[in-house]
Amino acid sequence: MASHRKPRSRTTARTLHAHSPAVGFTTAALASMTLLSTQNAMAAPGDDKPTVEEVQRKVDDLYRQAGTATQRYNKAKEAADRQKSKVDGMLDEAARRTEALNASRRALGGYAAAQYRSGTLGPTASLLFSDSPQAYVDQAQLLDRLTDRQRRAVTDFQAQQAEAAQQRAEATRSLEALTESQAELRRSKQTVQRKLAEARTLLDRLTAEERERLAALERQREAEARRRAEERAKAEAERLAREEAARRAQEQQAQQQEQGPTTGAPTPPPPTEGTGTSSDTDSDYAAKAEKVLAFARAQIGKPYVWGATGPSSYDCSGLTQAAWKAAGVDLPRTTWDQVKVGQRVATEDLLPGDLVFFYDDISHVGVYIGGGKMIHAPKPGTTVREESISSMPIYGSVRPA
Repeated sequence: MASHRKPRSRTTARTLHAHSPAVGFTTAALASMTLLSTQNAMAAPGDDKPTVEEVQRKVDDLYRQAGTATQRYNKAKEAADRQKSKVDGMLDEAARRTEALNASRRALGGYAAAQYRSGTLGPTASLLFSDSPQAYVDQAQLLDRLTDRQRRAVTDFQAQQAEAAQQRAEATRSLEALTESQAELRRSKQTVQRKLAEARTLLDRLTAEERERLAALERQREAEARRRAEERAKAEAERLAREEAARRAQEQQAQQQEQGPTTGAPTPPPPTEGTGTSSDTDSDYAAKAEKVLAFARAQIGKPYVWGATGPSSYDCSGLTQAAWKAAGVDLPRTTWDQVKVGQRVATEDLLPGDLVFFYDDISHVGVYIGGGKMIHAPKPGTTVREESISSMPIYGSVRPA
């Protein structure tokens, strides 16, 4: 059998041998290309990994979105609580009306039973069987009065029946509104939880080196915010000094006017209306602001918890609401409503106690304490603290009272 095998061509063998280096090179190249392709494929996910700076921006944005959802949750909760109180009142009123309706129904039932029992005797028979004509007359008058009461009872029953039906319809509508408010509450809560979970996931993926880099970026941002706060504090001190000088000049002019002009000396001009900052209104606001700041400072160190209004934890608008409550001023629950209360003030005219709002969606708020700083409840994972108002983009400011 072996003799029938085709002999191997020497030329082919020589050719292969002659080209063997090229074959070896091509094989190595192919192997290298395959290895590089595999490495690139494996490295691709790593290449798509966000930088620390991108993680920082993304986490900040998620926290801001969570803050917006928290305000939506607070608004829905406020509406749900208000609607529940209304529904409870309506149900109590419906129960009262039902009891009155049942009482009228029992009275009508008694009249019907009395008529049935006495219905077999007509007026003539009643007269014949009566002990005396006078007794009959008395009984007839009593029946006439009873008939009047019956008519009134029927009228009352019909009115109460209509009122009870209307009350039930209103209670049903209120219950539907409450159900919708509670559904919105659940949706907002789920949104907050989802945004916070996304932020935690991003942070958990960071290596120890990346975490240190992120912490350094945070320190750098805080340092920049402090620098801006110092600049703002300097400008604020200069403004207050000018206002104090104007106030003293006004007082001096007033004293000179009371004493009369001195011989040979020109009469000073009358004080310009509105000059200075001292007034009963300012003093009243300063007294309230002192209480606000005392309360806010006492909360420093307590944890941020979204939806919380104290006393052990707060979210941003829960803190400002509680602080001004300590001064006897009732603020709405959400940042969106708090920004509508009181007098709008420019950032350069801020006074301690003013509320400073942040971001275009007005999702954050803090209490201004002076010197370019505020007390606020920043975000999940932090506590109530002092911080520069330059740490976030300012939307606007309000003087509540």
